[in-house]
Amino acid sequence: MKPESYTLTASIKEMLERNLNEISLEAHQLANSLNTKDHCLLCDFEEMYKLFIDIQSVASSYYLQQYLSPFTSHHPMLSIAIHHMSERYHGALIIIERDTNLDIFIQRGIPIEAPLNSLLLEAIFYPGNPLHDGAVLIRGNHIVSAANVLPLSSIAVTNKKLGTRHRAAIGLSEQTDALVLVVSEETGRISFALDGTLYPINSLTNRIQ
Repeated sequence: MKPESYTLTASIKEMLERNLNEISLEAHQLANSLNTKDHCLLCDFEEMYKLFIDIQSVASSYYLQQYLSPFTSHHPMLSIAIHHMSERYHGALIIIERDTNLDIFIQRGIPIEAPLNSLLLEAIFYPGNPLHDGAVLIRGNHIVSAANVLPLSSIAVTNKKLGTRHRAAIGLSEQTDALVLVVSEETGRISFALDGTLYPINSLTNRIQ
């Protein structure tokens, strides 16, 4: 199952085109330097890798909005919450239920039954809060529960930097159509899992609109 397709906006297209042109220039310069003595190719590869990550982050930010908007009209509140937590290095795991009912796929935690609110989300994931280690389940514009336990991914994760939250996000998205937001408490980086794939979000410049 592949993520839904959406048409890129003009501004996103322009940004991606600019970044891709920059990568093309870097690749051309790299090809010209292959026969240059004492040139550090590894440094060039690292720079190109960073550019690719930036491009993926920009595209992911746009598509995340498209994936969320049909299922919750409060996605700007999600944006505020995850970016505040990212800035403070507060780890978070947030499930947005879509078409598939998730009751049989997760181990239910503590009922919350409250309207979706950025301050409440930030409070739940505040370090030391007994609920902060589990996942929050969001259904529509409603926070259903917190401290939920998710199935871990059955696929070997080669990136050792990914912790339990990321493996749980990937695991649930492998079995359902849920979208799972993750904030890393080690790096502050934001990502989301969909259909078994983890997508990075640029936490500094891109927000869910």
